[in-house]
Amino acid sequence: MVSGLVALVVALAVASAAGVLMRHREGRLRPVREKAESISRTPAAGSRAASDLSGAVLTPADLGAPLGDQATLVQFSTEACAYCGPTREMLTEVAGSREGIRLIEIDAVERLDLARRLRIYTTPTVLVLGPDGAIARRSAGRPRKAEVLAAVGGLLGEGEVS
Repeated sequence: MVSGLVALVVALAVASAAGVLMRHREGRLRPVREKAESISRTPAAGSRAASDLSGAVLTPADLGAPLGDQATLVQFSTEACAYCGPTREMLTEVAGSREGIRLIEIDAVERLDLARRLRIYTTPTVLVLGPDGAIARRSAGRPRKAEVLAAVGGLLGEGEVS
C-alpha cells in the first residue's frame, strides 16, 4: 500500500514538473537553428526538428502577400484558437510601431501545405522574417510582446523596439 502511494506521488511530481517546463517554453521566440536550406525544398517527413529551419526563405507566393520592407511577422491561426485573437492584436501593434513591418495572418487549415512544410503543430505560431523572407525566429504558442519587439529590433539593427 505504501509503495503504491509513493509511486503515485512520484508520478504526480514528474507530471507536474513536465507541465511546468512545457508552460515555461510555450510562446518563446526562439532563433531557428543554423542550417541553410530553402523551405521550397520539402524535406522527408521527420528529417528536421521544427526549429531547424534556418536559411528557410518564404516568398510572397508562399505567403499570399508581399513581404515587409524591413521585417514580416507571420501568424498561423485557426478558427478554434483561443490565443490567436489577442496575438493578432499584439502583432498588429508591433507591426504599426515601425515603418516597413508587415503582419500576415495565415489560416493553418486553409494552408495546410505550408503549415506542414514549416512543421506548424500549434496555433498561434508566429514567425519573424527578415526583409528577404528568411525565418529569423519562431514561437509556438502565444509569444510575449517584449520578445517580438526585441526580435524586430534585432532585424532593424536596433535595440528593443518601443
